[in-house]
Amino acid sequence: MNINELRIGVNSALDKQIATNCALITEIDEQLKPIADSLKEYLSEGKRFRSLFSLIGFLGANGELNSSIYEACASLEFLQASALIHDDLMDKSDTRRGKPAMHKQFGEAAAILIGDLALVWNEKSLHDTRIENSNLNSIHDIMRTELMAGQFLDVYEQTQSSFSVERSLKIARYKSGKYSIERPLHFGAALAQPKNFDEYLTIYSEYGLPLGEAFQLRDDLLGVFGDPSETGKPAGDDLREGKRTALIAFAHDRGNDQIKKLIQLKLGTQEVDGLAEAILESGAPTHVEELIEKLSEEALDAINREELSEQAREMLTEMVSLVTKRAR
Repeated sequence: MNINELRIGVNSALDKQIATNCALITEIDEQLKPIADSLKEYLSEGKRFRSLFSLIGFLGANGELNSSIYEACASLEFLQASALIHDDLMDKSDTRRGKPAMHKQFGEAAAILIGDLALVWNEKSLHDTRIENSNLNSIHDIMRTELMAGQFLDVYEQTQSSFSVERSLKIARYKSGKYSIERPLHFGAALAQPKNFDEYLTIYSEYGLPLGEAFQLRDDLLGVFGDPSETGKPAGDDLREGKRTALIAFAHDRGNDQIKKLIQLKLGTQEVDGLAEAILESGAPTHVEELIEKLSEEALDAINREELSEQAREMLTEMVSLVTKRAR
C-alpha cells in the first residue's frame, strides 16, 4: 500500500458519494442540476490531503482498510469544499484552480448555500457509513468547530490596525493546520479504535501541529510568489485580498520604514506593484522557508515511535515533503 493507492481509493469512494448526493438534490428540482454539476466538478480536483492523513492515521493505529473506512475518510473532502467556497467569497477571490470561484458562477447568496450544502454532505456521507463511534464523532465535531473559529479569526484580523506574527500563526494553526493534518490523523485513529487511543492522539498532535503550521506557511508564500499556472490563482492574489498572513507580519516586523509604509499603503488594494519585491527585500520569505524546514524536522522527529507501523512512518515522512514542497 502506498499514498497513490490510498488516493485512488479515496477518489473511488468520493465519486460514489458525489453521485448519491447530487441525485438527491436534482430529484427535488431540475433547476438544481447546475448546482450539482458544479459541485461535482469542484470536487473532482484536489490534493486529498485530509482524506490521506485520515487514512494514514488509521493505518498507523493498526486499522484494516475496507470500503466503509475509505468512505468515512472521503467525507472530509466535502468539508474542504465547504471551507474553500466560503473562503473565496469572503476573500473576494475571482478564481479557484484556474476556474471562476463559486460566487462568480452563481452569485454570493447562492455560493453561501452551496458551501452550506457541501458541509451537510460532509456529515451525511459520514453518517451513511453507519460507523458508530463516539470518539470519531467528537473529533469530527471539534475539527469543524476549529475550522470555523480559525476562519472567523482570519476575518477579524483584517480589521486590525497592527500586524502580529503571533496572531497570524494562531490563525494559520486553526484555519488550516489543525483541520488539514492533526485532526484528520485523529479522525483516522478514532476509526481504528486502538486500545491506546490517547497515545496515538499525542503522537499525531506532535507531528500534525508543526506540519500544519508549515503547510499554511507554504500557502502564504504561494499566495504571493506562486506561479498562477500551478496555483490556479492570479499572482499576488493574497496581497490584493489584504491577507494578514505570517509572511506579511514577518515582512512588516523585519522591513525598514519604507517597507512598512508600503505594506500599510498597498496591502488590500488593487495597486500592489512593488509590494512582492518589498517583501522579498525584508528577508521574510527566507525566514519563512527556514521556519518551514524547522517545523518539518519537528514533525519528522515525532513519528520515530514504535507505536506506529513502519508503513505509516514511511507514508508520514513522504507526506511532509508533499505538504511543504508543493507548488500549488
